[in-house]
Amino acid sequence: MKKIVVSAVIGLVAMTTSAFADITVTDVKGRTVTVPKVPERIVLSFYYEDYLAIAGPGALDKVVALSLSTWKDWRPNQFAAYEKALPKLASIPDVGNTEDNTFSIEKVIAAKPDLLILAAWSYDALGEGIKQIETAGIPIVTLDYNAQTVEKHVASTLALGKLMGTEDRAETLAKNYEDAMADVQARIEKAGPTDKKVYVELAQKGPGAVGNSYGDTMWGALIDRLGGNNIAKGQIGNWGPLSPEYVLAQKPDLIFLGGSEWLNKPQSVQVGFGADPTVTRERMKAYLARPGWSDLPAVKNGGVHAIYHGGARTLSDYVYAQYIAKQLYPDAFKDVDPAKNIADYYDKWLPINADGVFVLPYEAAGQ
Repeated sequence: MKKIVVSAVIGLVAMTTSAFADITVTDVKGRTVTVPKVPERIVLSFYYEDYLAIAGPGALDKVVALSLSTWKDWRPNQFAAYEKALPKLASIPDVGNTEDNTFSIEKVIAAKPDLLILAAWSYDALGEGIKQIETAGIPIVTLDYNAQTVEKHVASTLALGKLMGTEDRAETLAKNYEDAMADVQARIEKAGPTDKKVYVELAQKGPGAVGNSYGDTMWGALIDRLGGNNIAKGQIGNWGPLSPEYVLAQKPDLIFLGGSEWLNKPQSVQVGFGADPTVTRERMKAYLARPGWSDLPAVKNGGVHAIYHGGARTLSDYVYAQYIAKQLYPDAFKDVDPAKNIADYYDKWLPINADGVFVLPYEAAGQ
């Protein structure tokens, strides 16, 4: 009888200790992050959809402040869809963002969070401001989906899942990503190397202005991983424009116009939530009318595509890897349906549907 009582007491102590034990993770910058319990007050600076997917139902109820403009202004239709599904979003205070130097450390501290979630690039941008936040006793976890590596996607996902007490979701999401990217890699290896040249341009300002291309990160890193010949590689660092003459001289076989839901950009290629494929193709057609573009292999051979710029640097970006790979290795990916896969991802992990245009080949009217 004594043994049973002692065992019960030990078990109770163990459970109590576990319930109040610190939670410690290593984030993508190699920092040790410790919180005394699952956070209940979050300041969210970026990777909004990834946070919602990983932290699960009720995740937004824990957000006491966020960086508003990099969501609402960059992805207005996406934001509107979430605002409809999660009405609390409309009342969450804004702390500014590091992209335009409006990020307010004072507002972060005033929100009294027990965790601040920062993109790795925001952490770097804050510099000495990080010490001010940490001195206020606010733990910071850095995530990095921008690097477009499986390793950092997985590390970011698992770290956040452990901190938020949703390890099962995080592990399933991480495995989903790993498996999808492993399948892409296996298909590529079976298909053999490709010599196709790829050009990506941020199609934000219209054909009269040259938008950014991507060298080492985001679309550039993804194309690299997929074995495509990214014509921006070695010409620019992370991102920046390529000269029109250089693009013409390179004769790309594939062109991906990165579009989004930008407001007040009447010539931009509209892609994303609520986008109309007819309008998307009309905006693409204007780009194809640039001087010299009619002679490019990509234009001659139907190799011009719109792709959702908001889809890069997320846990769902494997579908865009699938789409790009499908253009590089058509036979190897003929049974893969990226558009369906993006719809399935939202249906399973997020509180909104993927309604709109996310990947789209250019096809002239009547084709």
